[in-house]
Formats: sequence, structure tokens, C-alpha cells
Amino acid sequence: MNILSTELAQDIVTRTMRIIPYNVNVMDANGSIIASGNPARIGELHAGALLALAKKLTIEIDQAGARNMHGAQPGINLPLTVHGQLCGAVGLSGAPDEVRQFGELVRLTAEMILEQAQLAGELQRDSRYREAFVLNLINSGQANSADMAAWAHRLGVRFERMHAVYLLELEDGADLHALQLRLQARLPAALTAATGPRELAILDFYDAPGPGNDKQLQALAAKVRAVCPQPHTLTMGITLQGPDSVATSYYSARTAARVGRQRAPGKYLYSYYDHALPVLLSGLNTGWQAAQLRAPMAKLGKNKALLQRTLDVWFAHDGHPAATAEALHIHRNTLDYRLRRIGEITGLDLGRLEDRFRLYVSSLLAIENSVTKTKQPSAYPGIFEE
Repeated sequence: MNILSTELAQDIVTRTMRIIPYNVNVMDANGSIIASGNPARIGELHAGALLALAKKLTIEIDQAGARNMHGAQPGINLPLTVHGQLCGAVGLSGAPDEVRQFGELVRLTAEMILEQAQLAGELQRDSRYREAFVLNLINSGQANSADMAAWAHRLGVRFERMHAVYLLELEDGADLHALQLRLQARLPAALTAATGPRELAILDFYDAPGPGNDKQLQALAAKVRAVCPQPHTLTMGITLQGPDSVATSYYSARTAARVGRQRAPGKYLYSYYDHALPVLLSGLNTGWQAAQLRAPMAKLGKNKALLQRTLDVWFAHDGHPAATAEALHIHRNTLDYRLRRIGEITGLDLGRLEDRFRLYVSSLLAIENSVTKTKQPSAYPGIFEE
């Protein structure tokens, strides 16, 4: 068993010698001293440990016995086992009658340290395995369905349950790996994956019909805040079923985060369900149809910034003139004049539902176009580009 490294052995020596007044040696499964309170002994073959390992019993060596064993010193030696497997031995130097009372304490401490290290290693391997699974689901074009089904079975993932991908975005300096481990402890049923240098995708499952999208987002946000005190944003993607839909939910979360920051800057929670239409329109910004949809906003000319801002606020307040005028800090008459000018310039009748919808789509695509022009390259080009 290879769990007993030199670093762990030295940790055992350091911790135990803080509480007992005797030298402690730690030996590997071959009986060689790999850590000791007496550094000069490191590398020696420990005769007492060899006996303890061979017999799997505690071996005591008194002064007389030490004289008959080459290089041996009086003391007590105890085998170390982790989950029933022999991995080394720990020894205390001194007269057996004096050190015997500390032997079991040191052995239990050493085995506890080794068990914790083994568990941490298993958690780390499991975390990497779960992360690779999520990345394959997001990049579904490269995944083999049979392999993914077997992978899901091993992880206990049931895709007949409803699920959503949440995008957690952090500021510089965040330790994503440490955060993933904390989230795994807090959200054992969820799966996480780093999708950028400051980005985590969280795949969470729940039973239909669920508590409602807003409640789900709020509940997850509270758990994330408990383990992630640094500034961050959390965005919920579309809720779906089936393994093939994970990528859809992820990309909807990415787009909702971008749209949400543009429409409601300063917030830290965003959701696909709050921005469904602009998210769905995202990516439809090419071709002659898109050019025609953008045309009304392009006609606004030199007053475009002012008039587009007026439209954005008007749409955000569902066309209510009083609320729009108050939000813009202008008089109702000024608002009426601006809306009338927009209608004259674009040739659209804002009182007609179809024309109003065309103008709304044109406004959304104009925003999308401006964001796309300033968009930064993805940390995973070709995989996570939208």
C-alpha cells in the first residue's frame, strides 16, 4: 500500500512529538525509517519494525534485546494498518515500561492521519472524475452515449430527473479547486466543472415539479454564499431532462449571464427565466433576416443612444408611460415626444403589437451586436464559444 509517503510520515512525527516526550520513528512497509525526530536515523533499516511488520503485532525491545539486534534501540514498535491493509510501522524510542502507555495513542493518531489522507485523495480523484463527466456532457458532440450512460450509472446520476446548469463566475484570485471541494461537501448530489479560469458550471438535480425556478436559484445561491465569500455572480440555465440537454442548459446560462449583466448590471443573481426572449434570440444575429430585424434601430441616427435608452426603459416597464418617465427622470410629454419620434424615424406604429414587437426584437439584437463586438475570447476556444 503506497499511502504512507515521506510527507505524511513526517507529519505523524511532528504531531505526535508535540504531545509526548519521546522520539518517534515512522517506517515504511519494508521497515526503512522514512521520518524521525532524529533525522540522522532516516534511511536506516529498523529491526524492531521489521519484526512488527512480519508478525503484525506490537514488538517491544528492552535494553538487553537491543544489544542482540544490530543498530536497534530500546523502544516499542507498532504496525500501521489502514482499512485492514498493512502500510508501515511507528516506533517510540525509550524503555518499554516508560513508552508503552503512549504506544496506542501514537498508533491511533498515525492511522487517523493516514485514513484522512486516503479519503482526501479519493475525494480529489472523484472530483476530477465528476468534472470530466460534466465537461463531456457540455461538449456533447464528443461524447459516446453508451460511455456516458455507464459513466452516469457509476456516479449514481439519473437523467430522468429534472436538472439545470448554473454558472458561477468569480473575480480574480479565486481558488476554483478548493471551492469545488467545498461545494462538493455542501452539495453532494450536484456535479461541478471548471469551464474557465474563474468559472464553475454546477449541474444540479431535483424531482419534478420542483420548488419553482426562482426558489431553486435562491436556495442554491444561499449554499454557494456559505462556501464562497468572495464576490461572484450565479446564473441559472434552462431546466430540462436527459443527458443531451445539459449542454443546452449550460449555454442558456452563459447567455443569460451576459444578457443579465447588460440589462441589469450590479446584480449577482441571473436566470434564463428572467431573460428568456433575449436569450433565445441570441445567436440569431446573422443573415439577411437579422439585418432586416436590426434595421429599425439602425435608422435612429445621431440620436440613437438617447432614443435606444428610452426604448430600453420603456420595454423594461412594459410600456407603462408613468413608470417609464419616472425611471428616465423626464416629463411624460418628453417621453411621448421621444416615442413619437422613434415611430416617425423607424416607420413603425408603436401602438400596433406587431410593430412594437419588431422594435423590441430590433433593440435586443442591437444590444446583442454591440456585446458581440466587444466579447472576449473564451478560455476554451472551440468548446465553449457561443
